[in-house]
This record gives sequence, structure tokens and C-alpha cells, in this order.
Amino acid sequence: MSLTSTPFFAVLIVATALMMVGAIALWPKVRGPRAVRWLVHAVMIGLCQLTAIAVVATWINNSYGLYASWDDLLGNANTNAVAMPGPPVHRAKFSKSTKGGVLDTYFHGRRSALSGEVLVWTPPQYDQAAYAKKRFPVIMLLHGVPGSPQSWLEHGGMPGAFVDLLKQNKVHPFILVMPVVNPGSVDTDGSDLPNRKVATWMAADVPDLVSHKFRTLPGPRGWGLMGFSTGGFCAAKLPLQFPKVFGAGAALDPDPLTGDESVLPDPAVRRLNSPTYLVRHTKARVRLFLATSREDRLSPLSYIETFQAAARVTPVEVRTLVLPSGGHNYNTWSAEYPAAFGWLSLWLSAPH
Repeated sequence: MSLTSTPFFAVLIVATALMMVGAIALWPKVRGPRAVRWLVHAVMIGLCQLTAIAVVATWINNSYGLYASWDDLLGNANTNAVAMPGPPVHRAKFSKSTKGGVLDTYFHGRRSALSGEVLVWTPPQYDQAAYAKKRFPVIMLLHGVPGSPQSWLEHGGMPGAFVDLLKQNKVHPFILVMPVVNPGSVDTDGSDLPNRKVATWMAADVPDLVSHKFRTLPGPRGWGLMGFSTGGFCAAKLPLQFPKVFGAGAALDPDPLTGDESVLPDPAVRRLNSPTYLVRHTKARVRLFLATSREDRLSPLSYIETFQAAARVTPVEVRTLVLPSGGHNYNTWSAEYPAAFGWLSLWLSAPH
């Protein structure tokens, strides 16, 4: 049973309730010497506390995406991804996930020398006879930090939320790709550093993998990005750095668009990798969608206003959405999905 699955969380809640009821019912029935009774009572209290703590800890983990799997929790996950050898990207094998027909793989990128998880979902049309010879646009979904690609499935409502929009004809069919944005569990705000080329991982290795395995459209009209929090920062940044790869990006409640000192301490590196600096100096014709809530203290409206001002004299087209309420959480990001996906459908090509 998955660490982050709803059934596992439900089992813990039921176990906690049973422990409490059992302790109340059996407490007066314990027999034997006083020391034995004390010991049994202590065990009963301990079991009640243990299950209750497990429920709270699991809830916190599911809310913040701290650990994505049992291996991750137990420290069995490989965090030395840079030095890990692996096959060329076109030989990576996808396995079937347990949710929504999502495919899962773990591969080593040749250009970045990084390794990590990538999830891929294809829309229903992909397997229909009418679309058999058509190529599909791609949206890369970028999670926050802490988090993982699984965060989109367990907390972000994917692919179900997108399927609902598809059924309502509010979007056209996209392949959804969910890569890890911090391979090796090291956050660089999606930047290329001398010893960790995360931007190359997302803008070169992951597209290479997906285009080898699936019928994807080439060029920036076929590839876009959407992300929340740290992933939103990357979704705003990568089209500016790689306009020949990504034609559009949607940033939902992004991290500070001038860069995060705690992630990139070097002020020069941080400035050169910040979306606000990049948009001010770009000549690329890309489209960016920025969304936040007036109540989101971690992604205030001022971030977007500063970015908009920097973009006014550039070819970049910026669209914004400001919700009246909502915090820095999945409820807010889910409320922004219809506008963000609909906007991406305007600028990215339909299958053809």
C-alpha cells in the first residue's frame, strides 16, 4: 500500500479509533499483580498514541509531499543521482501506474547526467483510431519543493481534473508529463549549476525521453509548462531560457520571481536565473500566464506586478489571474487550473 495513498491514511484512522475503543473497553478488565496491570495499561496508552501520531504524521506528509514512497521514507531512495550511470533516454522503459493510466519511469539523462522519476499520461484520444497518425502537444507539470511528481496525482487531482476540462471542451488533448524538478532531492530552482544541470534535465533530457516514446509535436508550439510554487517559478523561467523548446508557461502561485536566496545564495547566479531578470533582457516571443491569490502570503501579488512591469517593453505576452481568496495550497492551484489550461490551449497547437 502506497505511503501517500488515501487507503493507507484511512486504515490508520480506523486503527486509531479501534485502539481507543479497545483501550476503554479493556482497561478495567486487566487482571494480575499491580506491576503487570501498569505494564499492560502503559502498552495500551502507547498503542493509542502511536496510531494517533501516525495519522497526524501521514496527514502532514500528504499535505507537503515530504516523502513520496516507503523507500524515500526509509532512506532507500538513491540521492546520488549525478554519479549514477544509466541507459540512453530512448531505452528507458515505462511501467503502468496504479492511478488514471499514468505511466512511470526512472531514467538517466545523457545531457544533464542527472537521474529521476518521470510520469506520463496520454489523453483518451491518443489511442483512438481517428488520432492514430496525429502528434500531440505536451504540457510538463512541475511540482513544488518539497514534493515529487506523485504530488500531482495524490494531491493535485491529476489527471482527473484535466479529463474533466477535456470533457467540457475547455481544453484540447495534451500529453501530460510530470518530471521530478529536484533530481537527487537538491533544489536549484530549476537552474543549471556547474555540478547540477537541472534546467538541462527539464528542457533537454525529459523532452528527448518523451519525444522518443510518444507521438509528440515538435517545436515551441507543441511544448508548454505549468507548475505551482517552485514548479511555478520554473514554469515562468524555462520558456525565457529555452524559447526554442517551450512556447508558453503557466506559473501558479510561484516562488519569488526575483529568486530565492536560500536556494541560490550567490547573488549573481540568482539574478541570472530569476524570471524577472530574464524577462527584462529577453527577445524571445513566448507567452506566460501568472496566477496567485490575494491571500497567498508566500506568493503575493507584488511578485507578479514586478514581473509584469519588467515585461512591458519585451515581446513576451503576459496574462495574469488573481483569485480573491485562497492560500498556498492545492485548493487554490486547482481553482486556477481551468484558466491556466484554457490559456495554454490558446497558444499551444492542437493534435495534428
